[in-house]
Amino acid sequence: MYSMDDTRNHKFLLILGDLLCILIAYISAFYIRYLDFPDRNWEAFLSLLPWILLIGLFFISVYELYSLDRKHTVSDIVRKILVATALMTFLTMAASYLFREFAMPRSVVLIASIFTVFLMVTFKVLYLKVTRGNKIGKVLLVGDGEAASKLLYKIRHPMLKGTAVRHVSEHVPLEELNYYLNEVDFVVLATDISKEKKSQIIYYAMERNKVVYVIPELYELLLQKATSSPMDDTLVMGVRPFLLTWDKVFLKRVFDFLSAVILIILASPALIATAIMVKLEDPKADIIYSQERLGKYNKPFTIYKFRSMIQGAEKSTGPVLATSDDKRITKVGKLIRATRLDELPQLFNVLKGDMSLVGPRPEREFFIQELTQKYYHYGYRNRVKPGITGYAQVMGKYTTDAEDKLRFDLYYIRNYSLWLDVIIILKTCLVVFDKSKSEGAEDTSVTIERPEEENKDEAASRKKSSLNF
Repeated sequence: MYSMDDTRNHKFLLILGDLLCILIAYISAFYIRYLDFPDRNWEAFLSLLPWILLIGLFFISVYELYSLDRKHTVSDIVRKILVATALMTFLTMAASYLFREFAMPRSVVLIASIFTVFLMVTFKVLYLKVTRGNKIGKVLLVGDGEAASKLLYKIRHPMLKGTAVRHVSEHVPLEELNYYLNEVDFVVLATDISKEKKSQIIYYAMERNKVVYVIPELYELLLQKATSSPMDDTLVMGVRPFLLTWDKVFLKRVFDFLSAVILIILASPALIATAIMVKLEDPKADIIYSQERLGKYNKPFTIYKFRSMIQGAEKSTGPVLATSDDKRITKVGKLIRATRLDELPQLFNVLKGDMSLVGPRPEREFFIQELTQKYYHYGYRNRVKPGITGYAQVMGKYTTDAEDKLRFDLYYIRNYSLWLDVIIILKTCLVVFDKSKSEGAEDTSVTIERPEEENKDEAASRKKSSLNF
């Protein structure tokens, strides 16, 4: 059972271990390269060492390498470490030029990057075996209906192969619920629980030092960043309008324009190569696919993408969302969708000012009208410019349902900062290498146990014995 103090201790040890891995990697690289430590090269390394560790700490934080709680497989760890190390290597080389430390050999940096990946992966795998072993987490899920059923297949315990889930109804008596709380590590509350019952469960869970995960209602996201102030002898909350202030809009536009110019220059070889591939597959069809989408305040604009489907894919079907193994997607289309190359032309949408680098993904009017009727708060996501990437894209999957994506989008708008944009852009690098982000693959192998399935003898004696997870 893990307390909040345990989590902080794990985080500190993981960060310290990763930084030591980077340091050992560079020392090893010097020895492999020279079988010695030449004074001039070693001095250049020592001058750069604070920056190397600072760069390492930055990417450890961005990609949350200190937090193994959300990763489910070793491949997830390897993917994040590979991306983080590649960016560390690039910035370290840039730092050596910036600080005129030309005696720092590029070969040492490259060898160190290989050692860094190996050492960090080995360290994390061994750390998990030592600290967690084969222990299976115990989760109490409270809720009924479709919302609870959906959560059953999303619950995973940190970095473990299995999770035992105890599922109880919202209407279980508090006395019985209190007993379950003593026997689990975490509590998850479904969205359909009444406010009164939710507050009671949170209270009892806090009394027992249990972490409670609550899926926020959409209106609760609107209350974020509210200001508190006294009104005479009453405390009130001031809820700001759901939009970006003028200074944030200006800063975001400057950042978007400059970044788009740089990215178009850097991505020009990929733009040309993708255009050639699309044209060669079907010389008579268009290279660029354009479509009307709704932008800020539902203003229509034309979005540009490399064509990944057959020409006129929706002539007979009308507006239809793409699915996995969609027959309309071309062979080249599968490749450029998987690598996100089809989205590159949207950099020109950013230059024009129709889109931002980061924001909610733009949708067609047909789907916006449909979703607005279903979700009252859906219209709030169009209070900002749509983005090429977004918080929902880096945190969710292609098949994540609209309500969950909407939570991420509303959170992003309410908590916008330039720093958050930078973090999302860097995390987008991982999306390209994550198959589940494009195909929405899900693993539903959880162990589910419900109290109502216990026999009468077990129910009568359960207060005298531990839960049979």
